[in-house]
Amino acid sequence: MLYMVCSFPISVFVFLRTFMNTGKQQKPVLTGQRFKTRKRDEKEKFEPTVFRDTIVLGLNEAGGDLDAVAKFLDVTGSRLDYRRYADTLFDILIAGSMLAPGGTRIDEGDKAKVTEHCVFTTEENHANLRRYAQVFNKLIRRYKYLQNAFEEEIKKLLLFLKAFSESEQTKLAMLTGILLANGTLPPPILTSLFSDNVVKEGISASFAVKLFKAWISEKDANAVTSALRKANLDKKLLELFPASKQNVEHFSKYFNEAGLKELSDFMRVQQSQGTRKELQKELQERLSQDCPIREMVVYVKEEMKRSALQEQAVIGLLWNILMNAVEWNKKEELVTEQALKHLKHYAPLLAAFSTQGQSELVLLLRIQEYCYDNIHFMKSFSKIVVLFYKADVLSEEAILRWYKDTHTTKGKGVFVEQMKKFVEWLQNAEEESESEGEED
Repeated sequence: MLYMVCSFPISVFVFLRTFMNTGKQQKPVLTGQRFKTRKRDEKEKFEPTVFRDTIVLGLNEAGGDLDAVAKFLDVTGSRLDYRRYADTLFDILIAGSMLAPGGTRIDEGDKAKVTEHCVFTTEENHANLRRYAQVFNKLIRRYKYLQNAFEEEIKKLLLFLKAFSESEQTKLAMLTGILLANGTLPPPILTSLFSDNVVKEGISASFAVKLFKAWISEKDANAVTSALRKANLDKKLLELFPASKQNVEHFSKYFNEAGLKELSDFMRVQQSQGTRKELQKELQERLSQDCPIREMVVYVKEEMKRSALQEQAVIGLLWNILMNAVEWNKKEELVTEQALKHLKHYAPLLAAFSTQGQSELVLLLRIQEYCYDNIHFMKSFSKIVVLFYKADVLSEEAILRWYKDTHTTKGKGVFVEQMKKFVEWLQNAEEESESEGEED
């Protein structure tokens, strides 16, 4: 039998296998079938230069009509690969042509590859730049995937500022300020301005001034400073200047002269807050070590001079430090005695920094707020004020002024009533002094 099978020709085996397979269901085979691409996924496969030529031609045909430009960009995005060539697209819209590393124009000598209708060639005024900002805003709303690419483009251009003319820098600054104001760009893109290559040339500070002016024109100074704080850029603003000029005095002078007093004041407040934190930390340490009051006075005065701190800021800080340095008794009848003993000891420290009427009023208001916020001190207010009057921390004039109209609404009725007898005594004493003076 084995001999017989083996003697069959090969053709017989092929026949038998084919016959046996006919019982199985054959899988369909597609030959020559083409899958249709969805229309939204169809993109013309362009090289950057072909992409560039298409965009340049469209912008030239639209001319200065920015509504036509916006419409062209909207429609063209359905067939051109904006995602792949986003940097080329934004280079052309802003600079008029593709840019080489460093910011030089690649095709500057070939008019067919450059458009005269871009941000850098528009008129240098806020209204024109706002219209261009609207073009970018519409484009990015339509093609949301361009958002990150646009942010990267602006960060790149800020690094290339040295390659642009002063007029081009101004237009880019105004455009960026407007886009920051309307939320198209986030504040962190400004970190490129802190790069050494634009800082050392003095370009960063000049650019920032123009940018902030445009931003404030769209919003207001408070909106700008709030955005800077949220992005943690408020502490980096000094870095717009070279290292030798990174101080608040130079910053304030520069921005004041540029007409941005709001930002100058903002920076001084920021510095003051930082200095106060350092001062507070140091004073808390000295209090814990029972440092002599005379030494503390000398130290605080030196810090005031060095950091241009006002007495009004210092007196409020000292009050807070002194009151936070003690663990107060929870019993109302005992806490007053404890507070008076503590404050009597440190009265000379407070007296050294309450030499002005405004400083005295600040202290009175801090005392009022503290006694109101800490219920165990509600009955202590008048006793603290009298103590400070006797220790020459508070003057008669300041107390009377507080009593008449400078007090806050916090506990007003209670504290004014507490002070009534003492104020009457002050007024009577004043009248007696006046009558004695007339008799003399």
